[in-house]
Amino acid sequence: MSRFKLGSRQIGRNCPTYIIAEAGSNHNGDLKTAKELIDVAADAGADAVKFQTFRAENLYIEKSGEVEYIEDDRSIYEIIESMEMPYEWIPELHDYCHDQDIQFMSTPFDKQSARELEDYVPAWKVASYTSSHIPFLEYLAETNKPTIMSTGAHELKEIAESVDALREAGMSDLVLLQCVAAYPTPLSEINVGVVETLQAEFDVLSGLSDHTLDPVTAPTTAVALGASVVEKHFTLDNSMEGPDHEYALEPGELYQMVSAIRDTETALGTGEKHVLEIEEELYEKARRAIHAVSDIDAGEQFTTENMKVLRPGEHETGLDPKFYDEILGATAARDIQKGDGIQWDDLVNYGS
Repeated sequence: MSRFKLGSRQIGRNCPTYIIAEAGSNHNGDLKTAKELIDVAADAGADAVKFQTFRAENLYIEKSGEVEYIEDDRSIYEIIESMEMPYEWIPELHDYCHDQDIQFMSTPFDKQSARELEDYVPAWKVASYTSSHIPFLEYLAETNKPTIMSTGAHELKEIAESVDALREAGMSDLVLLQCVAAYPTPLSEINVGVVETLQAEFDVLSGLSDHTLDPVTAPTTAVALGASVVEKHFTLDNSMEGPDHEYALEPGELYQMVSAIRDTETALGTGEKHVLEIEEELYEKARRAIHAVSDIDAGEQFTTENMKVLRPGEHETGLDPKFYDEILGATAARDIQKGDGIQWDDLVNYGS
C-alpha cells in the first residue's frame, strides 16, 4: 500500500504525516469546551481533531467495578457514562471544524454511534480495545470508509485476525497504529519500532498513537521510521477534572509536537542523493583534486614532490584524486604553475 485519500488529504508514503489531535472526551460534557479544543488543534496545525462517541451501556458491564489508573471513587461504568458526547453535537462540531479548516473525526465504540457519525467523518478510527471486535470491524468495513486502527493490548496474531477480517469484508484503505495501552506510557515502553513491524507484517500504512508525556520524542521517531499517521491526546489544561486530562498535551505542547513533526519531515527530505544547489560553492572549492605544489616545466615528470591532492579554492579544479597514481611518472606536456589544477591535456600523450 502506498497512499489513499482521507477527506481532502492524501496520506501515505511520501505524503506529509497525518496528525490527529485526540480531544477524546476532554470536552467534559461542555460544547463550548469542545469548540475550544477544536480551536487549539487548528491553531497547532493538526490535520484532524478527534473526539470519542460511545454509550456506556454499549461499552461496559454495568457493575464493572473500578480501575486503578483512574483516581475516582466511581465505577468505570459511571465514569464512562459521565463522559458521553451527545449525538446532537456531531453535526455542529463537524461544521465548526470545517470553518476552522481542520477535519472532524470521532471514534465510534458501537454501531449506533457509528451510524450517527457516518455522514460526518472521512474515516473510521478504531480504538485499541475495539480492534479485536471483529463483528464491529466488519460492520465498519461495509461503509467503504478508510480505517485507522490502534493496536494496544493486542498480540501480533490477534492483529492479523482483525486485518484479515477487515480485508475479507472489503476494507482496502487501512492504517495500523502502534499503541501501548498505558496512561501515561513510559518512554521506555512505547516501542516505536513496531511502526516498521506493522508495515512489514501486514503491507499497510502504519503510525503511532502515543500516550507518553513527551510531546516530541516518540512522534518524531515514528515519523523517521515511516509513520503515515500520528495521534496524541491533548487538553486545554492538565489540571481539569476528568481521567484523560493529566496525561494529555497542553496547547503549547501540541503546537511543539506538530512543529517537530514537520521539521522532522523537512530533515528527512526525499531520500534521493545528489549535489544540492546550496552545496555548489563548496562542490567547486572544497572537493579535493590533483594540483601542482611547485612550478612544473614542460618535459618534467609528475612526482609526489610536485603535486598533491588538495582543495582548489579559487583555482580551476584539477583531476579527481582517483587518477593520482595514474599520473605519477607521466610527463608534463607544457609548463604548469604552482597551484594549477592538473588536467589531462597537461600530460604528454593524454591530450585530445
